[in-house]
Amino acid sequence: MPLPASLTGRLRLPVIASPMFLVSGPDLVIETCKAGMVGTFPALNQRSSEGYAAWLDEIQGRLSGSPDAAPFGVNLIVHRTNPRLEQDLAITAQHKVPLVITSLGAVPDIVKAVHGYGGAVFHDVISLRHAQKAAEAGVDGIIAVAAGAGGHAGTLSPFALVAEIRRFFSGTIVLAGAISSGAQIAAAQLMGADLAYLGTRFIATTESLADPAYKAMLLRTSAADILYTPAISGVNANFMRESIQAAGLDPDNLTSHGKLDMASEAKVWKTIWSAGQGVGSIEDVPSVAELGARLASEYAQARASLAG
Repeated sequence: MPLPASLTGRLRLPVIASPMFLVSGPDLVIETCKAGMVGTFPALNQRSSEGYAAWLDEIQGRLSGSPDAAPFGVNLIVHRTNPRLEQDLAITAQHKVPLVITSLGAVPDIVKAVHGYGGAVFHDVISLRHAQKAAEAGVDGIIAVAAGAGGHAGTLSPFALVAEIRRFFSGTIVLAGAISSGAQIAAAQLMGADLAYLGTRFIATTESLADPAYKAMLLRTSAADILYTPAISGVNANFMRESIQAAGLDPDNLTSHGKLDMASEAKVWKTIWSAGQGVGSIEDVPSVAELGARLASEYAQARASLAG
């Protein structure tokens, strides 16, 4: 399907590097965009709205010298426990951020505000019901967060989720869930998605803000070491068992965290580390430029193989 005008013709690879809490910062965003993929970050990775605005200034300033770079995006948490939403949305509009990714709520007024300056809105979902609400809100794209994705993931097969969304949604579909290679990017498109959403693979890059110990843990973790639980943050998410144990908790006997509360999220995610089930295919920590070249080569090979 066609991409929004803000993305059309500006991507060398059909990839969005997902906005990762406490991991995505200016360097990761900028280098991802220079590699021809959409770089994104959560507004809440900065502790204040003033800091968020400063990051936007930095990213736009550094990308201004790279006219061939892909657009960038930001993630806004649309949830009643996020006291900064209104101010951060105003800052987003002032900077005319090309892509806004909304989470934990699809709100027509936010879509309208972003459309007002020419931006696009993608909304992440884990179920058909959430996808329908996003479509009703007028979003340009739906991010289908399927089983195996890092962070707040769903449990549905990507085959089921993408196919059901496409039945009623004609906009852009982005697939998330254990995608780490160029071949898997091509596979996402074969399944009906327009773009692939990669998170865990970008944590293990030199430009990510992740602790070096976090990156090292990714290299020794496999899919069997990922625990899907609501007990850490109040919403079901995938975490590495080793990091849960390192925090002094028993992965098999976790006490419920309660309801989602953005005020305590930073403390939780700083010490307990998330990863998707695709972590087992990650074997190194390259620069984003190196990773982008690798993904592009793998993607081209996969498409050539399919054509043959």
